[in-house]
Amino acid sequence: MKSTRQSHSRNIVGKRVRLARLKRNPPVSQEDLSARLAVRGIVLDQTAISRVEKQTRYVMDYEAAAMAKCLKTSVAWLYGEVEG
Repeated sequence: MKSTRQSHSRNIVGKRVRLARLKRNPPVSQEDLSARLAVRGIVLDQTAISRVEKQTRYVMDYEAAAMAKCLKTSVAWLYGEVEG
């Protein structure tokens, strides 16, 4: 069985999700983001979003796309491919 190291991050979008959430005016709470995702059919509770931001939870591609739409940013920005 393959083991994963404890310090290994599980996603590359977590830090940018937090940054995008907090730079909205007014800032979007984790609970608000959870509700916005639920409207789009994505079920992530506040705890899951916290784990995404701490990079301890994997993020599926459709989740990243939905988070980008909810936070009014691009998927490319979440992945660090463009500045903005």
